[in-house]
Amino acid sequence: MPPKKNTAASSRLLPPLPDIVLEPIVKLALAEDLGAAGDITTDALIDPETGGRWAVRARQAGVVAGLDAAILAGFLIDPDMVFEIAAPDGARVKAGDTIMTIEGYARSVLMAERTMLNFIGRLSGIATLTRLYVDAVDGMGVIIASTRKTTPGMRALEKRAVKLGGGGAHRYGLDDAMLIKDNHIAAAGSIPLALQRAREAAAHLTCIEIEVDNLDQLKQALPHAPSAILLDNFTQADLRAAVKMAKGQTMLEASGGITIENVFAVAETGVDVISIGALTHSAKTLDIGLDAL
Repeated sequence: MPPKKNTAASSRLLPPLPDIVLEPIVKLALAEDLGAAGDITTDALIDPETGGRWAVRARQAGVVAGLDAAILAGFLIDPDMVFEIAAPDGARVKAGDTIMTIEGYARSVLMAERTMLNFIGRLSGIATLTRLYVDAVDGMGVIIASTRKTTPGMRALEKRAVKLGGGGAHRYGLDDAMLIKDNHIAAAGSIPLALQRAREAAAHLTCIEIEVDNLDQLKQALPHAPSAILLDNFTQADLRAAVKMAKGQTMLEASGGITIENVFAVAETGVDVISIGALTHSAKTLDIGLDAL
């Protein structure tokens, strides 16, 4: 794609995802919207030579995300579309703020409008919710992390939106780290046996994390020195006890039942990471609109 699609690249907190990752996702979204006949409303009403300028504006306060996907959607419809970014990915905006302006043929912009706004709204919603959690534990030294509870096909974009909101990642997929869960333990036979088998199979750079449901399981896991231990649905009292028991031997991750109301109290227990599926599976879409100038 031409470099003009990112006129504010230097101010982005993260580089855009590579087009080879974005294109299949964006093409699928456009194909879903255009169907077999294209935009029959725009084709009927708008002269092919009609041009104009439009502003993408926030209707509510939040954190911007998804511009790379939205801009690629525009370029796939019309490579002559021109974008000027006012608030790059990662920027905080207020209601009424302009995120970017678009110049081009009216047919092209109207054809791409909904797909562009869907990407920005959905991903900005994730970035905004993540920032809410991150701000709630500011200064506590704990990582707010996303999980694999993402929209099918959208994981790369949604994980990036979490990062734009200041969060981290648990795993991107099944292949980037080992996570031994309760069903793995049940099938393997025991916590020690599961960790032994994982250690034998892991490459030297592969992290091994195990999920435990109680303090007794934590006690069983610690001698095997996993890279991290996930404390699943622990009470705050048990989280504090787990931190005391582990004595810094490994990274501790709290997960399950984390809300914006209790996240600070969970961080106070001393865990290293708090993973929250709601960052991606329950984020509300940020209201974004397109206005003619």
